[in-house]
Amino acid sequence: MKKIIIFASGAGSNAQAIIDFFRGSKEVTIALILSNKKEAGVLNIAQAEEIDSMLIDKKIIENDNFLKILNDYQTDLIVLAGYLWKIPDYLIRAYKNRIINIHPSLLPKYGGKGMYGSHVHKAVIENNEKESGITIHYVNEEYDQGEILLQEKVEVTLVDTAESLAKKIHTLEHALFAQVIEKII
Repeated sequence: MKKIIIFASGAGSNAQAIIDFFRGSKEVTIALILSNKKEAGVLNIAQAEEIDSMLIDKKIIENDNFLKILNDYQTDLIVLAGYLWKIPDYLIRAYKNRIINIHPSLLPKYGGKGMYGSHVHKAVIENNEKESGITIHYVNEEYDQGEILLQEKVEVTLVDTAESLAKKIHTLEHALFAQVIEKII
């Protein structure tokens, strides 16, 4: 059984889509959900789905002892699903090509520190882009610069707002993220 750990900071809609996709799988399980925000909806999802969860802070994740937690769960893959902190270098080295992220733009455009969620969508709209999309990529030491696994585009129309674009992007994320996870795990 392959074990996935999900890191998330928000509502958890991508985490829920991943959980739903692998529900009943004999090959893959969601072993743990970690969040850096105590009010994150993803922690409620973990509780409702009876998945172990943990609230982490900078002291925990930046300590090499954090690897023991991941090793105790026999982690095969770390999935960043709306997780807003940079992953420490020691963790990237320990899980080389076993940490993936989803980003709500067509990288390298609109990537990097501070470019997440509505910030990305607002920038896309303000710059009159004709398309946007999602990028699923491996995590390396630089924000949003790891090897790209998948990009999928959506059209940005003249009537789109940051909110309407976000809905289009979420639809792509929910449809494709778990499929990419399944292929690489």
